[in-house]
This record gives sequence, C-alpha cells and structure tokens, in this order.
Amino acid sequence: MMKTITKNVQSISDITADYIPEAIFNSEQPIILKGLIKHWPLVQTALNNTQSAIKTLIQSDTQKPAPVYFGHNKQTRRLGYNHDCSKLNFDIKQTNLTQILTELMDNLANPDYPVRYIASNILQIHFPDIHQQNHLSFDYPYFQQNPLEGADPLTGIWIGNQTLSPCHWDAQSNIACCVAGKRKFTLFPPDQVENLYPGPLELTPGGQPITLVDFDNPDFERFPKFANAIEHGQIAELEPGDAIFIPCMWWHQVETQDTFNILINYWWNSFAKSRGQAINVLQHAFLSLRDRPKAEKQAWKHLFDYYIFGEDNLAAQHLAESSRGVLGEIDNLQSRQLRAMLLNKLNR
Repeated sequence: MMKTITKNVQSISDITADYIPEAIFNSEQPIILKGLIKHWPLVQTALNNTQSAIKTLIQSDTQKPAPVYFGHNKQTRRLGYNHDCSKLNFDIKQTNLTQILTELMDNLANPDYPVRYIASNILQIHFPDIHQQNHLSFDYPYFQQNPLEGADPLTGIWIGNQTLSPCHWDAQSNIACCVAGKRKFTLFPPDQVENLYPGPLELTPGGQPITLVDFDNPDFERFPKFANAIEHGQIAELEPGDAIFIPCMWWHQVETQDTFNILINYWWNSFAKSRGQAINVLQHAFLSLRDRPKAEKQAWKHLFDYYIFGEDNLAAQHLAESSRGVLGEIDNLQSRQLRAMLLNKLNR
C-alpha cells in the first residue's frame, strides 16, 4: 500500500486582517489562517456568483498585457516539463487579461477547457481597484519592529481554471489568500530538497526549480527518496476566505480544485534588498566551488560553517569592534563596497 501524507497544517481561527499576531510571522511552520479575508468584497462576490466576480475583475483591468500560461490540451493541468525536461509543457504569451477572463467565464461549465492561468501578476498594476478594496495593510507590530525596505510586500494575483503548480520554494515569506475556488497545498520543510528531486535550474515555470515527482502517482523506482519526503509532508486545504502563511524556503505544491480560482498573495523579506539575493551565492558556487577536489570542498565547507552558517558573531567575538569589518554588522556603505568588489573580480 502506497504511503500518503497524513499530517495537516496547523489551523488557527478567530484571526482578522486587522491584527495578525507576531507569532505567526515568526513561525518556522506553515499555518492556516482560517477566515482571514472572508470580509473581502471580492471573496463575498465570488461566493455568491462566480460570473459577477469575473466581471468585477474585468471592470478593474487596466488593459496592460501580462504573461499568461496556455495549456496545450485538456490533459495538461500540471504546469511542468515535457518528458525529458527540455522544455515546458505549456506556452507563455503576453496577452490581454480581459480576453482571458472572458474565456474563463465562457467555460465555467467546461472542465475540459485547456489551462488558462494568469500567474503572479502584480495586483496594483493590473487590477488597482481590486487592490484598494481587497488588501492586507501589513500595519502590524511585527513589521513596525522589522521594517521592510520600501512600502508593502509584493502583492501578486493568480487567476485561472483548474491547475496544478508542482512543488517549489520561494525565497520570501508568503501569505497566500484564497479568494475564489478551493485550493490544496502540499508542503515540505527545506531539508527535504534531496527527497523531492528538483528539475533544472535554468528552465523553470516560475523562476524556481520544481519537483519532477507527480505526487498523485509517484514513480518510486525513479524517485525512491520521495518515500522519505512523504513522512515530512503537510496538507492544507483552503476554502474561499482562508489564507496560509508559508515560511521562507518551504516547498509547496498548489492545486486548484474548481473551474475558476483566484489567489492573492503577499511576499516579503525583511532582509535588506541592498544585500542582494542568496540565490546569487548558490549560482556563484556552481562556478567556483562545486567541481573542486573533494578535500578542498570540505575545507571550504568548514569555512562557510564558521563564517556563515555557524553561531552568530562567533567569527568576530575575538576581534575589537573597530577591526571586524564585514565580520561585524554590514551597513549600506559596506554592502555597496562588497558588491563593487565582487563585480570587479567577476569582470576580470
């Protein structure tokens, strides 16, 4: 008998969008925020009449073209790769969103209609009225104590018919709000990466590598370690009006379960943007570290553990503050100096 994921994500009720406790933002586990956005006008409209919700989106559309995913046929619900990962199994085209919304409205009763997926478009740019009327302000003590660089978190909107976005990670924390249609999230902690068999880094559906494992029909001969991942997985099933907090770097698969679905999500990272993205370190490591002799790589691993991954300030404790340089607190000036030095070295 095939093992299945049995653990459910923790669910918390009686939390409103006016106040989200700091413990949620600090959580290292995903949390369902039951009914967080049930008061949103668009949620209520969609619950009463799906066509009315689509018309509300059309009325708010700024008519700016945006990338839309087009499935090749009615069988393509999983947005991933072809058989050898040489290309994606769907097309991405810059398209008028009202056109796509009209297609979706005309095919609400057609479960076989090919995928049409408006993926991760910035809400303020494409649907500003929706943003104004359906919005988390993030005016919480956590963000007052941990200010972001810039204004609010990045706000994305995801609209489509029945789709499956394979398991992937994001380099930001995330609150995903289920506005219309039911959604199922399957989540794994970051340490399960080797058990999830990520695809290529260069070719990705949305910017991050995705698992090659079909969770509904896993091939354990090809992906035997996925059996270990199952033991660490968690399931979250969201109704319209619910939201889920997903910690930074957690793997998550997102499956929509109705013929029309809307999700609005918020990504943020309190780490200073001037310090750059951590993925750059990984990419540079492929170039500079991965293919060195084993003993040499092990020596570098010790240095990284000491300077980067070890106890905070361990490497600087024996130095006077005036002598710590980058081993101490890095300010904006030092950030710029480091970036300039790295650019100079990479351009040699």
